[in-house]
Amino acid sequence: MYALRTINPPPDGRIDFVTRWLVVTRAAVLPMTLFAGLVAALLAVGEPGLDWRWLNLAIVGIVLAHIANNLMNDLYDTSTGLDEASYPRALYAPHPVLSGLVSKRTLVAAILAVNLADLAILVVLTWARGWPVLAFGLAGFVLSVAYTAPPLRLKKRGLGEPDVLIVWGPLMVCGTYYSAVGSVGWDIVLASIPYGLLCTTVLMGKHIDKIPYDEPRGIRTLPVILGAARARTATLVMLVGFYVLVGAAVAVGAMPWPALLVVLALPRLVKLWPYFRRPPPEEPPPNFPVWPLWYAALAWVHVRLAGALLVLGLAIGAVLRVV
Repeated sequence: MYALRTINPPPDGRIDFVTRWLVVTRAAVLPMTLFAGLVAALLAVGEPGLDWRWLNLAIVGIVLAHIANNLMNDLYDTSTGLDEASYPRALYAPHPVLSGLVSKRTLVAAILAVNLADLAILVVLTWARGWPVLAFGLAGFVLSVAYTAPPLRLKKRGLGEPDVLIVWGPLMVCGTYYSAVGSVGWDIVLASIPYGLLCTTVLMGKHIDKIPYDEPRGIRTLPVILGAARARTATLVMLVGFYVLVGAAVAVGAMPWPALLVVLALPRLVKLWPYFRRPPPEEPPPNFPVWPLWYAALAWVHVRLAGALLVLGLAIGAVLRVV
């Protein structure tokens, strides 16, 4: 579906109930979280204590948490006056409230419903696996809220990027793994970092795209602090770092050797590399649906392939481990 690929409704303007909520929840980016759950699941295959019930429930939980995060970000940024018609959030895709897709009251109701469902999952998993699950869940919720909500507003203080690295790496992967197995070691923590770093490159790209909008508003994301050129270089370092960390994880036995399949994504990195070495184009390419996002889109295209190859490599490793 078009909305699942672009975060936007179809060009013909038809918006049914399903499409409306795919756009409102930004469902197109949810595979980032699903991949984090799959990384944890495939590392858990064959481990003593693995319980598929709690594993599946934990994956549902982190996907719901991502949906809640997207909805809360839109609510807080609207309430603080950041999201407006001229800000990128309302330009690259319809803003849930500003576009009239849903009312503010409906958005709040959706946030409450998703968080309540997630709370129920957290209660069940805590009952099944103990207090560490609660610690993972509460830490993720606090960082999710603090990303945009006052008084911390981590995004505004150059801490949004480390927030995403921690959430999509150690918290999601290790939390899901612990829910599945009942324990977690240093090897899983190490194995979680490459994927968390990969997801952070998308946020880096997005915040580079938003520098002209954020800097005048006093929103000091990491790219605003670094400046556009240095931020683009830092993103490239992170992209390379993903491959280096996967190699290191394989070398110390934290990941199975088939995880090295991620090298098949290197041609895509080589292709996008020159774009990160220069400023964005003055105008969007034809049929480019998420303008003014440019570097975020480039990073996302890489994440989809590299993340899928990592999951495939881990799946092969899991099969080899149990046969």
